[in-house]
Amino acid sequence: MADPRVRLGWWLSSEEHDPRDLIEHAHTAEAIGFETAMISDHLRPWVTRTGHASFVWTTLGAIAQATDQIEVGTGVVAMVHRANPIMVAHAAATATVLFEGRFFLGVGTGERLNEQAFGRRWPPSGERRAQLSESIDIIRRLLAGDTVNHRGQYWRIENLDLATRPAIPPPLYVAASGPRSAAVAGEIGDGLIGVVADGHLIEVFRASGGKGKPRLAQLHVSLAATVDDAIDVAREWWPNGAIAPELLSELAQPRHFEAAARTAARDAIRSTVVCAADTAPIIEAIDKFVAAGFDTVYLHQIGPDQQRLADLASSDLLPHYHPNR
Repeated sequence: MADPRVRLGWWLSSEEHDPRDLIEHAHTAEAIGFETAMISDHLRPWVTRTGHASFVWTTLGAIAQATDQIEVGTGVVAMVHRANPIMVAHAAATATVLFEGRFFLGVGTGERLNEQAFGRRWPPSGERRAQLSESIDIIRRLLAGDTVNHRGQYWRIENLDLATRPAIPPPLYVAASGPRSAAVAGEIGDGLIGVVADGHLIEVFRASGGKGKPRLAQLHVSLAATVDDAIDVAREWWPNGAIAPELLSELAQPRHFEAAARTAARDAIRSTVVCAADTAPIIEAIDKFVAAGFDTVYLHQIGPDQQRLADLASSDLLPHYHPNR
């Protein structure tokens, strides 16, 4: 039986698609009945094969004008070197106005891949969490309309208030891959974003102040005519999915991801990607996230064939989880 607690979302992959295609994908997702979408924010793609990494805020502005109802958020923005809380608050405020309240801000501790170009030291994870916490405080104050003067450990702001702001600030969700970041999400976030169906993360999140707050998840899928074809597509377009999680935030260049992926066995990709030719394995994976405590699951169809996910969602997945719509 379908679980009424789960909401399905569409993942917009900025690394795999031209920004004009992302706008069309968002429009398609809305047209077939998705209520929410999340878009990735990268300076560089993980591997050169995917070939894209457009500026997410420009794409968001275009999506706001191409859609009417679907909620869209970032997955996720990091404030290490590439972005700072002033820019993020400014951009998020404008996006929320353009979306007329249909926007949420997803933030995280970042990846070296997107920060190496600035030629500065890559901080360890604990330091990045502290920097993120300070950033979130600044963003909240700016979005609330405060005049901010701040002298912190990581950021300095002098006498700034935002002129263009939404009446209600957007929700701010924090990405978590481990218990420490899950605790941060519970303490200071409006919700959590995860990529693993790990019930312990949800327990930590709830115990740290996240009880009753949204829990969002990303699910990688590769849908094709056969399972073997799906594995081939995933290996071609998403080889980073076969790399050990401990390396993902530490590698600095696309060629490093490509080299690491070449050493992985062919089926290693299946540890992080649902490779399927029909609905059943995807429903099973979604239900694992629900059982772990997540309430929204964003489906990331790997590769250029986005229509296959749209067709399957329209015919099977959305009716399965939302039979009364």
